[in-house]
Amino acid sequence: MSDEFGELLGDCVHCGFCLPTCPTYVLWGEEMDSPRGRIHLMAQHHEGTPLTPEMAGHFDACLGCLACVSSCPSGVRYDRLIDETRAEVERVHPRTRSERALREAVFALFPYPRRLRAVRGPLRLYQASGLGRVVQPVLARLSPALAAMERLAPPLGRATRLPERVAARGDRRAVVGMLTGCVQREFFPQVNSATARVLALEGCDVVIPKGQGCCGALSLHSGRADEAKAFARATIEAFEQVDTIVVNSAGCGSAMKEYAQLFADEPEWADRAAALSARTRDFTEFLAELGPQAERHPLELTAAYHDACHLAHGQGVRAQPRALLRGIPGLEIREIADPDVCCGSAGTYNLFQPEAAAELGDRKAEQVAATRAELLIAANPGCTAQIAAALARGGAPMAVAHPAQVLDASLRGLGPAHLVSHRHHVANATVR
Repeated sequence: MSDEFGELLGDCVHCGFCLPTCPTYVLWGEEMDSPRGRIHLMAQHHEGTPLTPEMAGHFDACLGCLACVSSCPSGVRYDRLIDETRAEVERVHPRTRSERALREAVFALFPYPRRLRAVRGPLRLYQASGLGRVVQPVLARLSPALAAMERLAPPLGRATRLPERVAARGDRRAVVGMLTGCVQREFFPQVNSATARVLALEGCDVVIPKGQGCCGALSLHSGRADEAKAFARATIEAFEQVDTIVVNSAGCGSAMKEYAQLFADEPEWADRAAALSARTRDFTEFLAELGPQAERHPLELTAAYHDACHLAHGQGVRAQPRALLRGIPGLEIREIADPDVCCGSAGTYNLFQPEAAAELGDRKAEQVAATRAELLIAANPGCTAQIAAALARGGAPMAVAHPAQVLDASLRGLGPAHLVSHRHHVANATVR
């Protein structure tokens, strides 16, 4: 591990301000499952203590939600520390055969849109068959991870594909590239369609590179740095010709803004990576900077806004989505209690740590339900799937939408029924 790593460890003064915002500490109250406890373990290993299975377990239990980064008065870069520690765990910690098999299966599937697309057909048939009630209890006994995959998969509608360019409506104000993502593209394509429409209605030519693939977020945040770099290089090349890249998935946007650090030690890529990081904007961040142009039609609706961790903590984007949503006439935004505590999705966390993720999901679902809102708004596909599943499990299903879908409904005058009569898996609309 690097010398810089050791210097970063020294920034922690073990004050405890991170404890109330750490999801695993909130659940279990265990010091070694808090940020400062994990930093203590990191320091032990950095000073020569072998990485034990117990230490690896505490690092694996971390969601990487970055709430501790936001709450730390000393500016400890826990994000950097946990990323490097995860890479060290992957290098030296011997996992069981079943753990290796699960991880290889996840990383052989989810970062590859074409492979996800191949899964869509069989999954739609399975969902239509109604076998879930029979299969879910069996999976829960055989493999909690497989049970989590089955439970979290959103019901799928008709697949649509976006064109390579969507023209601005009216005067062109900007030209932007749009990341379509992996899970977002194949399991929530209606979000991408809405994103492209809203950008076009706000005067943007939207360039959607055909050859784009995974941005590397899942790999980067799971200690698979070489794999993440390969995906990142392809993403840099795909978007090198556009001035601004708009991203509608919080985890992806956070990862792309980390490219500068990821390639800091590679001179041949460092400048290109830094340039892309500087040009990356979250969807709501970009629209807030651009300013409104298209008319907002009323949406008489109550909505709870969920702060996705990699948007609020990873990118510092909190005010912009709220400001955009409050600019819609008739839309009432309600805040959720303990917004800094993760919902339990955290990329692949709900697959690798399904029990802890389910506890956090149920906790978040109770807080969402307590708002008595008609709609939940979330800006990350993992959060959408996680909270929707938890709400349904708790007997309080709620419509879920991305900020792009809410803005799309307002700009097109579709009315609140378009949002609340559909779940987060609403049939995909085309860009027109």
